[in-house]
Amino acid sequence: MTATSASNLDLAAALAEAEQHYRAANPKSLTQHRLACAAMPGGNTRASIHVDPFPLTIVRGEGARLVDLDGHEYTDFLSEFTAGIYGHSHPSIRRAIEEALAGGINFGAVSEIEARFAAALCARFPSLELVRFTNSGTEANLMALSAARAITGRSKILVFGGGYHGGVFYFRGQGSAVNAPFDYLVGRYNDLAAIEALVRPHRHELAAILVEPMQGTTGCIPAERPFLAGLRGLADETGAVLIFDEVMTSRLAPGGLQEALGILPDLTTLGKYLGGGMSFGAFGGRGELMARFDPRRKDAFQHAGTFNNNLLTMNAGYVGLTEVYTPPRARALNQWGEDLRERLNAIARRTGLAMQFTGRGSMMSVHMTDRPIRSEEDAARGNAGLRDLFWFDLLAAGIWFAKRGMFALSIALDEADADQLATAVEEFAALRAPLFAQAAAV
Repeated sequence: MTATSASNLDLAAALAEAEQHYRAANPKSLTQHRLACAAMPGGNTRASIHVDPFPLTIVRGEGARLVDLDGHEYTDFLSEFTAGIYGHSHPSIRRAIEEALAGGINFGAVSEIEARFAAALCARFPSLELVRFTNSGTEANLMALSAARAITGRSKILVFGGGYHGGVFYFRGQGSAVNAPFDYLVGRYNDLAAIEALVRPHRHELAAILVEPMQGTTGCIPAERPFLAGLRGLADETGAVLIFDEVMTSRLAPGGLQEALGILPDLTTLGKYLGGGMSFGAFGGRGELMARFDPRRKDAFQHAGTFNNNLLTMNAGYVGLTEVYTPPRARALNQWGEDLRERLNAIARRTGLAMQFTGRGSMMSVHMTDRPIRSEEDAARGNAGLRDLFWFDLLAAGIWFAKRGMFALSIALDEADADQLATAVEEFAALRAPLFAQAAAV
């Protein structure tokens, strides 16, 4: 953080100063970004990791540490947007990958490890009676929704503003022009009365309800249990298929949020960390629904994918789930996350700033508002300029997280790392308090 930031600077000036410092500190990343733009639109192949004025290029990771092209080291509090729960180069995961490589990969056939991994997933997540693998959470959601439409013979899908279910299921703001062309009803998150009114004219057309038990991309906004219970009831009444997207939230309890909340969906989609750091997705649920993918049936749904059962993912995922992120380890990490989030919120309360950290367990997001956050609309009321400044300041202090404010904890982090984050937040609060006061006065 730059001590030259005078307390009487306005927010625009403070942001300009922070960006200038960022540019000056990262010339090699800027050069690399310009080179990348020659081969990729915007120098990027993942929209979620682009930041203005340019993204940093990371060259190395170990444990909970990252190093960028200019030689700066960061403590990784993003953990690959929840996928990096094991930290970088966990020895058990590396061993699993090396064993897979030694035995050959991409057989074009079934293997023993995929059956063991599938059984472990079904034993871990209470809604899974049968499961199939994909290459990403996006694919998992695409298959689950397509199955729901085919099984019910209906077309409409209920989703929620602020929801993110992969590259073609983006419902933040105005949504995305490249979304899969399904017939969507877009409802307000955590507002059951509004949802019931929205669905009422379409009850006999509703094929599926797709919901994150906690919205991750929009700012770690937990679904209230009565809201999810109401969606369970709505699915039962209408005959729609209730799908929990637990691609992110499966990490928040040994059996995901479905276990923690005691509400079971008809289908669950999974991804991220469950592949042990490899590309991975899965969808599964009630046996009679998933049986429609049984190729022994004459009326079986087709579901192919060259890398669905690739051995690197199967081995890394199985070892990660059964040997590393065991139920006791999952409970410990998420309790640590609860404690850390409360520690950060205590800083905000003590300093009187309009800042809060939402989330659950090992996932959280910062919002520059002190008003309750239950939906995308609530999150949008936060001061985006202060949040950007928070990112610049904490990055300068060696903290790596998403510019939109998201943090995801890994098992590689420890108490010293928590202290580093808390100290950085305290320094930000002290340095930028005048800007909060100015923003409140506007």
